[in-house]
Amino acid sequence: MQILPVSNRVSGPAPRVEPITVLIADDHALFREAVRRLIDADPQLRVVGEAATGRDAIRLTAELKPDVLLIDLLMPVTPGIEVLREVARVSPHVRSLVLTASVGQGDVFEALRVGARGVLLKDSATHLLFKSIRVVMEGQYWVGRESVGGLIEKMRAGRGVTPPAANPASFGLTAREIEMVSAVVAGCSNSDIAAQFAISQKTVKHHLTNIFDKLGLSNRLELALFAVNHRFDAERSN
Repeated sequence: MQILPVSNRVSGPAPRVEPITVLIADDHALFREAVRRLIDADPQLRVVGEAATGRDAIRLTAELKPDVLLIDLLMPVTPGIEVLREVARVSPHVRSLVLTASVGQGDVFEALRVGARGVLLKDSATHLLFKSIRVVMEGQYWVGRESVGGLIEKMRAGRGVTPPAANPASFGLTAREIEMVSAVVAGCSNSDIAAQFAISQKTVKHHLTNIFDKLGLSNRLELALFAVNHRFDAERSN
């Protein structure tokens, strides 16, 4: 399932002229070659390098400065999760996209938490590979339908590990909007939220639109990730 931006704006940024550059990190040479051929067949994409180990992925990302890093989580020398964490630290402009044979809910959560912008299975159709690259380049997240099921619950379970900081920032949100964020993290639908706060679904949508605008986000998945990272809790609105 692709997570696409929603916008009512008439005009947008100028179309990109240069191709999107991609670094492929996988320990199987035949797979890297196959992906390279697929990507290079699209004139709007260009492979700038390949890495066979996690250590090489970190080094080449810093040297080549690709727009997108395609990486398997099962990398030799340095595991994929550690690569994602290091790339997010030293090359924050790079959008990392996990391309893997199989992935569990915990892996998806951890990959997104440390900096990945999306997760795609290796047996996905070719057009989904192209779409996922373009989506993460637009600043959105891409998470396949098979990975979404328990993601929010996993995120909720991890929130209690570290207590919220004293006087946390509200990011310009009102007390009601913070309650809305907590409801989204709890996995509530718009109808659930409407019933919880005794308001209409139209009002819920209005609140969520305001929250997205204030935080610079585009969808509920991004909002849930933001909330977990910044430790939003319902009691913060008190």
